[in-house]
Amino acid sequence: MEPRVIIAGTGMEQGPSMTAAAMAAAENADILIGAGRILEGFGHLKKEIFCSYDTKEIAGFIAANGDKRITVLMSGDCGFFSGAEGLSRELDRLQIQYKIIPGIASPVYLCSKLGIGWERVRFVSLHGTRASIVREVCSNEFVFVLIGNENDCGTVCKKLTDFGRGDALVIIGERLGYPDEKITEGTAETLSGVITSRLSSMLIINRDFEKYLRSGIPDDEFIRGKAPMTKAEIRCSAVSKLCISKSDICWDIGSGTGSVSVEMALRCPEGMVYAVEKDSEAAALSEKNFRKFGCDNIVSVLGRAEACLEELPAPDCVFIGGSGGRLKETIRIILEKNPDARIVMTAVTLETLRESECLGDREIIQLSAAHTVRAGEYTMLKGENPVFIIRRLGK
Repeated sequence: MEPRVIIAGTGMEQGPSMTAAAMAAAENADILIGAGRILEGFGHLKKEIFCSYDTKEIAGFIAANGDKRITVLMSGDCGFFSGAEGLSRELDRLQIQYKIIPGIASPVYLCSKLGIGWERVRFVSLHGTRASIVREVCSNEFVFVLIGNENDCGTVCKKLTDFGRGDALVIIGERLGYPDEKITEGTAETLSGVITSRLSSMLIINRDFEKYLRSGIPDDEFIRGKAPMTKAEIRCSAVSKLCISKSDICWDIGSGTGSVSVEMALRCPEGMVYAVEKDSEAAALSEKNFRKFGCDNIVSVLGRAEACLEELPAPDCVFIGGSGGRLKETIRIILEKNPDARIVMTAVTLETLRESECLGDREIIQLSAAHTVRAGEYTMLKGENPVFIIRRLGK
């Protein structure tokens, strides 16, 4: 038997782009459920309606009307940043059978207008959530963005421009599928601050996107100053030992020029890096590097570690480049936040190496690097100071 509850995607404008199966579900229902804007398009059916977008409330209403055929209308497609997933969990919990009928999602619609295959597109939602949109654009050729109330198209374009990505091509779709549909094309810089409809989405095209995940970025690519910097060979090894996943929360304590923060951020585009630095000049310098590498998933935290860390979200992994002589206190705070945090630190002195005993079980590696330099007609090696890389071992 056909389930009495159907969750149907309405497509772009609750009409021409709605599939025949979804329209039939609406026509055959005793009750239609959905948000007010969606239900307005079905007034001609003269059905009983329940206006809500709260999944628990909707599930409770369905449970209380066990003898009625109910169709829950969801905008776009039920599998694309939709409330259908949450409602499905609630209905499963109540052991209510249901059927899902897909609709046409906004990226599919917009890409068809532009003749672009949507299988190559990275999907990002700013509707009620945060996302590192600059980092996404840097690492993907095509990024589709669902716009939220606090992140309109003009704001997104301005942010891209502020991070040096103003030349990215931006295509804005307003009220897609409606009679007053509007599609605007330009660079992020030319569209900075543009005012658009709340029912808007964006396709951002970056032909100069990062083709691979960078590791051990050459030192001379960073903007340098007086602040210390973890050199490429050490940085590459230290960051690799943190095993950073794409949604991790990372701390970089004693961030200096921000080189480690940048390489952390490249690995966690859906997460966040907190770069803690007590020196204001170094923090200002690191901010320039964050922007140069398109890392809007880094938050600069100015102050001493022991005073700042308590306010930060619990870390998944931590790099300690400097602790200002308060290593034990810093480790205590980290492990109170997350006993399973992955911790890596570097040391150039034997005293710091001895102090690292507060990490407990450790893996210690000593690395020495040398670079070629020209001496007249000859090539010789010039050595860097040896560095200890210390990793806290898990339980």
